[in-house]
Amino acid sequence: MKQYRDPGNPLDGADVVLIGLFSAKEKQYGSRLDALAALAEARGSRVVGRYVQRRGASDRWQERPGGAARMSQPFSPRTLLTHGKVREIAEACRAAEIDAAIFVNALTHLQRRVLADILGCVIFSGDDLTAMAGASSGGPLRVPSAGSPDHEVA
Repeated sequence: MKQYRDPGNPLDGADVVLIGLFSAKEKQYGSRLDALAALAEARGSRVVGRYVQRRGASDRWQERPGGAARMSQPFSPRTLLTHGKVREIAEACRAAEIDAAIFVNALTHLQRRVLADILGCVIFSGDDLTAMAGASSGGPLRVPSAGSPDHEVA
């Protein structure tokens, strides 16, 4: 079992992966992951991997109408991502003994519970890190959302 320097901070000393579902229209997803990594590292964790699922990037190959309208929606109401992507991340988490997965996207309680069971680690969202950072420093740090300008993380 991993020893944490700060028992009140579940990310202190943790190995984490960053995960995000992004619309194909969103071009700045890399900077959103970078901002999330900065927040995670500020909490004492070590980012060991990044996983991205793009929605709408290959809809042209599918024969279903309305692909553009679904680009901002999750692939699955239970896991947010596709089954294959979740399986890929779960295998990597087990192999690397990951302590936590941090999602750029907001997650429902059901998604958190299902993802924790599948990935075998604690699940956080960018909103959780922002709240933790705000509570500890007295001011909020933000992970840029889709359509908003990037903000510096102090």
